[in-house]
Amino acid sequence: MHDFSQMRREYDATPLRKTDLPPHPFQAFQTWFDEYLLTQPNDPNAVTLATASRQGVPSVRTVLMKGADPSGFSFFTNLNSEKGQQLLQNPRASLLFYWPVLHRQIRIDGSVVLMSREKVEEYFHSRPRDSQLVAYVSTQSQEIENKDVLENAFLEAKAKFEAKEVPLPETWGGFELSPCYYEFWQGQPNRMHDRVFYQKKDLDWKKGRLAP
Repeated sequence: MHDFSQMRREYDATPLRKTDLPPHPFQAFQTWFDEYLLTQPNDPNAVTLATASRQGVPSVRTVLMKGADPSGFSFFTNLNSEKGQQLLQNPRASLLFYWPVLHRQIRIDGSVVLMSREKVEEYFHSRPRDSQLVAYVSTQSQEIENKDVLENAFLEAKAKFEAKEVPLPETWGGFELSPCYYEFWQGQPNRMHDRVFYQKKDLDWKKGRLAP
């Protein structure tokens, strides 16, 4: 068994004060995202998505965020997948952007709603064609005998839709998360980390500080 107890590093980032962040949390998110994009161009939109079943059993995975604005954050998935089913049963979720290069994290909690089929279809057909075909044939999160099953189904779909538009699968959709809470975490020396949160109050946002 590995002993991780002595694995540690020091954080030496610039301190984060409440006054350093704007009144609206999305403005703060946008600034931090743009700063991270300058340091790490690969998958800057990768985010950890936490969901729970109707019974409260949690699960977590990394997805790619495909849209963000002050009203919310959007991503796409097979609706029959584990995360799709959990979001349909229990429409609340939590997102975590982790950017170790900058010693930063952003946590975003909120409720989720299904995106319109028009938005889903527009995004689906903007994807590379082979990605569309994989989405068409994949029974995401379901057990399959081996990878050959998926690869053969892909080749069959590729031949079937040659020179044709790949149809949007009925089971493929998108979700939009409407935030009610943001937390901006900035690593600091001696684990005295800075944590500034925004809590939605009616149409306004309350900003405060949390102990590390």
